[in-house]
Amino acid sequence: MIAYFNGTYLPREEISISPDDRGFLFADGLYEVIRAYNGRLFKTGGHINRLNHGAAHLNLGIRDFSYLSEVARQLLEKNGLTADATIYFQVTRGAAPRGHAFPEPSPEPTVFASASPFDPAPTRLNMEKGIGVILVPDQRWARCDMKTVGLTANVLANQQAKEKGAKEALFVRDGVILEGTHSNFMAVMDNCLVTAPASNYILHGITRKLVLALCAENDIPHREAPVFATDLPGLTEAFITGTTTEITPVTAVDGSPVGSGLPGPVTRKLQKAFAARIEEDCGKQA
Repeated sequence: MIAYFNGTYLPREEISISPDDRGFLFADGLYEVIRAYNGRLFKTGGHINRLNHGAAHLNLGIRDFSYLSEVARQLLEKNGLTADATIYFQVTRGAAPRGHAFPEPSPEPTVFASASPFDPAPTRLNMEKGIGVILVPDQRWARCDMKTVGLTANVLANQQAKEKGAKEALFVRDGVILEGTHSNFMAVMDNCLVTAPASNYILHGITRKLVLALCAENDIPHREAPVFATDLPGLTEAFITGTTTEITPVTAVDGSPVGSGLPGPVTRKLQKAFAARIEEDCGKQA
């Protein structure tokens, strides 16, 4: 596969990253994953804006990554990806002698991007049947609004979910269900869709934002407010959202059913609206 590395397109296996790269040494970097349907990128601008947000807060040497939109398009073309695909971006502070403080002078950031075919079948199966999740204590740092490559807590939580036969782990902080290891969380209670407010404790998901917009367009009551673990018995529906998970129903939490234990009507309505938006932006799915 052809990848992008610091301004050049070349075979992925030819890329070499310095062992002094701060992404390798300190997880001093950011990443994004963009979805393509029918060879067309979906919601690229939101992902680039979030990357720029993180770059500004990490004080990277580059703050505007708008040029990566064209890089993503080129990667799809160069790799002949005309169906479902993902584009992965990773940006680090760059290579410098090891030291915790920012190196001076500031090194040139390392910018990597790759494209991969994406098999939508597992996601579609989960979207149809729903998934089970577990709750775990949130042991992450307090700047989850930046999509950094420091994902150790997410990895450990997701492995815990896998070992328990679940598909996702939801982080709980001070009794509030915040989000998943690679997804945002939404619930329906008292006929209203509720999701944790956008703050430094959750990633401001691109799909999350679209789902809230679809709620407004489809007259679905919704609000951003805490969903407490103690609220679980009163939930009638729940689902996770994400670039690769889209809108996936959560039918059980820690082995206990959510509502009827089946995907609910609000979830189905939003799935249909989401699919229509994909078709509008990218063409009809196969």
